[in-house]
Amino acid sequence: MLTPDEIRSVPLFASLSDAGIDRLVRTSADIRLNAGEYAVHEGGERALYAVLSGKVEVVKRFDGVERTLGWRLPGTIFGEVPLAFATPFPGGYRAAEPSRVMRVEPHHYFAIASLAPEVAEKVGALARERIGGLQGIAMQPPKAQITVYGERWDPACSELRRFLSRNQIVHDWLSPETPDLTRSWTGSIPQAVECPVVRLADGSRLEKPPLRELAVHLGLQTRPTQEVYDTLIVGGGPAGLAAAVYGASEGLRTLVIEREAPGGQAGTSSRIENYLGFPNGVSGDELASRALQQARRLGAEILVMRGVESMNPATREVVLDGGERVRARSVILATGVSWRRLVIDGFERLIGKGIYYGAARSEAASTHGQDVYLIGAGNSAGQAALHFANHARQVTLLVRGYSLEKSMSRYLIEQIAGKANIAARLGCEVQAAHGEAHLEAIDIVDRKAGGVTRHECGGLFVFIGADADTGWLPPEVQRDKSGYVLTGDEVLKSGRWSHTREPFLLESSLPGVFACGDVRLSPIKRVAAAVGEGSMAIAFVHQYLARDGVEAAR
Repeated sequence: MLTPDEIRSVPLFASLSDAGIDRLVRTSADIRLNAGEYAVHEGGERALYAVLSGKVEVVKRFDGVERTLGWRLPGTIFGEVPLAFATPFPGGYRAAEPSRVMRVEPHHYFAIASLAPEVAEKVGALARERIGGLQGIAMQPPKAQITVYGERWDPACSELRRFLSRNQIVHDWLSPETPDLTRSWTGSIPQAVECPVVRLADGSRLEKPPLRELAVHLGLQTRPTQEVYDTLIVGGGPAGLAAAVYGASEGLRTLVIEREAPGGQAGTSSRIENYLGFPNGVSGDELASRALQQARRLGAEILVMRGVESMNPATREVVLDGGERVRARSVILATGVSWRRLVIDGFERLIGKGIYYGAARSEAASTHGQDVYLIGAGNSAGQAALHFANHARQVTLLVRGYSLEKSMSRYLIEQIAGKANIAARLGCEVQAAHGEAHLEAIDIVDRKAGGVTRHECGGLFVFIGADADTGWLPPEVQRDKSGYVLTGDEVLKSGRWSHTREPFLLESSLPGVFACGDVRLSPIKRVAAAVGEGSMAIAFVHQYLARDGVEAAR
């Protein structure tokens, strides 16, 4: 428990009256931290802290990289910026050694400040000073972790840049058209046959690097550290990351295997505006980044650029691409779905050269001043259209049907209607794509008016629905004709359930294997639903481990 002398040792409180000190003694939290423990994380709720002993490190992530901004020693305070500006904590505060801090809740701080206005004046002055320092740091350009050289229309370069963006790797991209190229790229300019070429921070150079090899060079985890896990989650989208957060936080040894980058299909969304708790919307990659940090902080392992080739139904041992084997006491399928491919003249030849399935936020800048087309009428297409409209001269949605209302949320339809440079052409399809080195034009069939017209096209992005990626699963895991995994009551209806108990709501026809998110047979396909199912899956994993007598690893 805090004592009056300890509180008076903090200069901010030294001049308080006995009544003020007594209030702090009675209401302030006495927090003892081991090295590495946080007093408060970045984004935490506002409060005032004072360091009584030890040393506290101030850390903040900039473009995915953690930086140390300073230190707080005995007698100093932190939390002045959130209190003065009514914001969450702009950085995290972590004990660098065994430390002790006191925490004053906001309403108690304001009560003290009303009794001693000089306290509020000192806190306000310190907040203004600190916010100025944060602004100075934020104005510093982020240091690129790597530099990529390649041509704009090279599919391998596009794939590499997409991989870096999805994994929040800050990078510079140079091309033959880059002004002052010789100044930006040290050494000889790569030849076209060598591209894409990557230059790492240590100066080493990689030509056409496999993405998994590049991931290792960048410090991303690509291999499991253990042979057995309590739960193995296949897929790192919203459902998989939610399962990872809840699994790790509840003491389960948790492994996530992601074939590309955390975030899944939702990670490519430019703006999700109907997700609870984000009144101004949140981009898919920001949501994924926060969930990834949270899962890792709680102890989950996240592998990237790894796929699963098969699973043994008897032992739940999975074989990763490359031949590594990992055994799990339970498996959660959160693989999501893959975009359906179009069979159209010229498409395959121009994939990655102006035609893309889905769209990452990073691709919007390359459409600046261009006329671009999007195929699809779902929420993903609507979100992408709004984002591209900030760069492209004209954005056109090509829709096979005759209405957006059947497949797109009302809020997106209303926003699209308010954008002068977005148009929706209903009853239309792409018949062919044209171009030599890259996409130049497309032929559009208007099924209502009749006839085919050719249009110049600076980019074509396809959002036509998706299919479940479950071909690697054993036949013991029952799926429908489109590959979606049956769970719960659907398993019972199929007659494929042989266990003595009934299956859990998210359990597949193979006991101990669960499915959540888009890969599960369900009419609801929303990010919030996927997150909810991911957290529910962990609750069922606990019940499965308890009822079926499988002990969790210690």
